[in-house]
Amino acid sequence: MTADLCEVVITALDAGWLVDFTRRLVEDRLAASAQVTEPVRSIYRWQDEVVDRTEARAMVRTRVRLVPLLVARLAREHPYEGPGIIAVPIISTSPTYK
Repeated sequence: MTADLCEVVITALDAGWLVDFTRRLVEDRLAASAQVTEPVRSIYRWQDEVVDRTEARAMVRTRVRLVPLLVARLAREHPYEGPGIIAVPIISTSPTYK
């Protein structure tokens, strides 16, 4: 059943930081896996200015019930003042992916 599975997307300026952070999430069983990719080009509004810069992005697979713990940890450890994080449901997977 995939109802409890989701993918959490996190961006950060430093890919190395994201690799270390996601490795700890997997080690601590807050995530099953993560993929970190760079560069991604991020365009967003922050403090009333449009920002256009290169970042890294992590796609983290976890359980919906673990998202609040993951978000709290991210708020404590992320170098950004207001880190962006989204969680989207996984509606279908291969039969062996649990």
